[in-house]
Amino acid sequence: MDIRVRKIYEALFALEDLREVFRQAVPATATTIGLDEQEEEQISKGITRLETILKELKDGKGSPIKHAGTKAAGLDLRTREEEFININPIQAGGRLTPDARKALIAYGDGYSVCDQCLEGRLDKIRNPPVDEFHAELAEFVGMDVARVVPGARRGFQAVTSSLLEKGKGDLVIVADLAHYTELLAVELAGGIVKEVPSGSGSASRSRSGSARIITGDSVADTIERAKEASGKLPKLIMIEHIDYSFGNEHDVYGIGKVAKEYGIPFLYNGAYTVGMMPVDGRKIGADFVVGSGHKGMAAVAPSGVLATTEEWTREVFRGSQIAGDITGRIFKNKEPELLGCTLMGGTLISMMASFPAVKERVQRWDEELRKSNYFCREFLRIEDSKIVSEYPRQHTLTKVDTSDSFDRIAKTHKRRGYFLSDELKKKKITGEFAGSTRIWKLNTYGLSWNKVKYLTEAFIEIAEKYDLPVR
Repeated sequence: MDIRVRKIYEALFALEDLREVFRQAVPATATTIGLDEQEEEQISKGITRLETILKELKDGKGSPIKHAGTKAAGLDLRTREEEFININPIQAGGRLTPDARKALIAYGDGYSVCDQCLEGRLDKIRNPPVDEFHAELAEFVGMDVARVVPGARRGFQAVTSSLLEKGKGDLVIVADLAHYTELLAVELAGGIVKEVPSGSGSASRSRSGSARIITGDSVADTIERAKEASGKLPKLIMIEHIDYSFGNEHDVYGIGKVAKEYGIPFLYNGAYTVGMMPVDGRKIGADFVVGSGHKGMAAVAPSGVLATTEEWTREVFRGSQIAGDITGRIFKNKEPELLGCTLMGGTLISMMASFPAVKERVQRWDEELRKSNYFCREFLRIEDSKIVSEYPRQHTLTKVDTSDSFDRIAKTHKRRGYFLSDELKKKKITGEFAGSTRIWKLNTYGLSWNKVKYLTEAFIEIAEKYDLPVR
């Protein structure tokens, strides 16, 4: 542990305590003095405390703080991004940028973006420029109109709720690798899912996921089978570009073409792509693009984006039609599928603050793939270790199989599978599924080359320590 990390947090918290004095005080005006004597004394003591912390930071000395806020709140200080290399498969794309962290300091209060809401619509707010952000979001993913939503799952829900009719047995095409939230969205809307098999039957049953790819042809075959069995076409195709299980890339361009041929709307699930790699919904042939703010756009959870074409805007983003039977109240400017406004504070602000960096980083996707493949090549030097995902990698989320390498050690080690977590922790690496030494996932997205090389060397050193052959 580097004490300076803890001292930086302690200094930040001390500044917040100083800030709180001003938040509680009567504001200074032409007729009021602002802070009273007691409050001025609090400021003076707070500055002295801050100076002490900063000296300890400079000297690298002092006692480390352990909690964020009071101990009673039970919030341990979270320092995994400062003190460790974090390879957690779902956290990589959601690391906040420095600008997002700074913006949260100023906009962390509940309805912070609503200070100047004049029209009762989130996407119409001009200060901060939420309206401009929505327009830029749509352009960013190659669509016409966009809304922010509380996570990708709420984007799925808005679309299925709009397109499906309850009690009609409407069909929705999903992958056999679909995220559970896609199926729940269909369930809530009263629909029925028809799964597209990824690969042949033998590939689907195999531990290897290299052949688990959804293609345009496999989607077309599933549509035909569904049509033959039910006598009707599905109402929606909902397929992910990159699946959460293997991190495999699926043929979304081919799927988009098939969707157009059948006249079925296509929802492109970009939970692991939007904000990480370039996405152009028009070129893909998507009618809807859904992304995750906290998985791919360096934003606070829950956050995400739902974008669509002009054709579908009036249906999915339609205004409310309900009226109170006594009051006659109507809410035409509220969009029912979003339940009105969605992200009113820190979630939205973090998306907005990170957006300039996010727009820039997607242009470096090829570099991220080079780092991912470098790690995999080095990892495969550990004899009998395998890459379960398609290889060479087309994404940074990777599933590996160490059943015949690290798990051999786990079978006789007193700590069992936790021995690998212990060894990684010693090397300041975290985010692996603790205790797993068979099949597990990691993500190298956003790591510098220095960190990627350190990561690969760490696994090789652990293998050598336990006499696992390294090629």
